[in-house]
Amino acid sequence: MESLVLFLPFLLIMGGFMYLASRRQKKAMQATIDLHESLQPGDRVHTTSGLQATVVALTDDTVDLEIAPGVVTTWMKLAIRDKILPEDDFDEDDDLEESDDAQGPAGESHLTKDQ
Repeated sequence: MESLVLFLPFLLIMGGFMYLASRRQKKAMQATIDLHESLQPGDRVHTTSGLQATVVALTDDTVDLEIAPGVVTTWMKLAIRDKILPEDDFDEDDDLEESDDAQGPAGESHLTKDQ
């Protein structure tokens, strides 16, 4: 009887962990399904192998990706990891200021290869 009293909390804790893991897995699967349903031609995406490409065409199970100008390959939809969101908040003026900071007074770079 004592062993049952000691074993019961262990079973409840393990059951709780399994329930939480199951919920997390279902949420991740739903997020993947939502991503695949939202894909449109012209979207920039990352594949699970790290490739960046543009969606050209879609079928139920596959997606045609343009990986270079004029180079289109067919992938399983499951290979799409996420969309690449456009960086609307990128300010080119900030980039130019950072570039100017890396140059000396005569436009010579004062940064070394190690910096």
